[in-house]
Amino acid sequence: MNRSAGAALTRSAMCAYEGLHSRPDGPRRMNASETIAAIRADARFAKATETLAAEHGRTVQDVITLTEIPSPPFGEEQRAAAYLDMLKAHGLEDVEQDAIGNVMGIRRGYGNGEMLVVAAHLDTVFPAGTDVRVRRDGTKLFAPGVSDDTWSLAVNLAFLRALDAAGIRTRQDILFLGDVGEEGLGDLRGVRHFFEHSRYRPRVRHFLTVDSPQVEQIVSGGVGSRRYRVTFRGPGGHSYAAFGLVNPMYAMAEAARGLAAVEVPRNPPTTHCVSVVSGGTSINAIANAVTIEVDLRSASAAELEKLDKAFLAIVEKAVATENTARSTQAGSIVAEIARVGDRPAGETPAGSPIRDIAAAAVTAEGYSPSFEFSSTDANVPMSLGIPALKVGAGGRGGRAHSLEEWLDVEPTECLRGMRSTLAAILALAGMEGVG
Repeated sequence: MNRSAGAALTRSAMCAYEGLHSRPDGPRRMNASETIAAIRADARFAKATETLAAEHGRTVQDVITLTEIPSPPFGEEQRAAAYLDMLKAHGLEDVEQDAIGNVMGIRRGYGNGEMLVVAAHLDTVFPAGTDVRVRRDGTKLFAPGVSDDTWSLAVNLAFLRALDAAGIRTRQDILFLGDVGEEGLGDLRGVRHFFEHSRYRPRVRHFLTVDSPQVEQIVSGGVGSRRYRVTFRGPGGHSYAAFGLVNPMYAMAEAARGLAAVEVPRNPPTTHCVSVVSGGTSINAIANAVTIEVDLRSASAAELEKLDKAFLAIVEKAVATENTARSTQAGSIVAEIARVGDRPAGETPAGSPIRDIAAAAVTAEGYSPSFEFSSTDANVPMSLGIPALKVGAGGRGGRAHSLEEWLDVEPTECLRGMRSTLAAILALAGMEGVG
């Protein structure tokens, strides 16, 4: 999808938001706070939230069940199959798994086919073989991946049960998506595939990724990233007998030093990091190959592109410098550059209706919303001009991406956050009779 198409979708989404609340010749349309207030005052919403409370134990059991199904990077198949069955059991229409492994199903609306996507990612950062059994201590659950993002998968199922129990209809279709490849070198491949290949793409008007428990931290900006694996190769040799030959380690060190010297803006936030270094064979040998992995990030697509070009020039210069500094009689230094990650930058800007709705829903529960930049599945639709946010599932969690990851499923705080996100979903999808 090109940017002009994305801009058209943005305009269409704003019109859809306005259409939720009035006809052009009708009364003044409600603003975001009024819309959220009307939803929360509706008896059907009260019934939905009662269902969330009554079925909290089931939601907790769902997160335990899903957490204990391993879902390592590029190995989400087992959890995807289980979640596909759960979506079918919840009565969604057109439940399917796509070519890359995403699973999805539709809760049909009564309108003209416009669509809200509510997503949560299936993968975790933990490699195959990690012990993912859940340990419970009071209201806290401990396990790798339990809060990021397995809790959101379970909460999205809870939303479906609540909507059905309350008999709530929405104008837009709601597509519930369990996507692969959000973490690390997964490179957002699931959501990227969805927007590149899904037949639903032209119908998507809003996108919410439910990711992490905390609802007050709303991600409206997508931090883009370029990730590289660079291998410097040379002839190698004995550290004493071959002294004077070109050394890949020195070229690598020169490249790392060069990147370290690059000045980047603080606003928009832009960063660089040499993250992983590997290679060499022995302490008494000139290495024939060394590798670095590099992470470049920016909230600005233009700054990211600038940093990317600077890094590639640094690598080229480091190779030339080493080949000039020492003997190439046995061979020269070369650099093999592989881009292993490319996440687009984007932003849902201030003043967007989707931001106003999310903030109003959070505020109505007594939270103080903050809009932040991060790297999530929402990066992809943001980069296409589609209104998108990362929102929370409710509750509290901590130590994400560590073996000590935890989730507190204490009902009061969980339900408070769940009400907030459910209200935002209903405002975006157009709850029947509101507005």
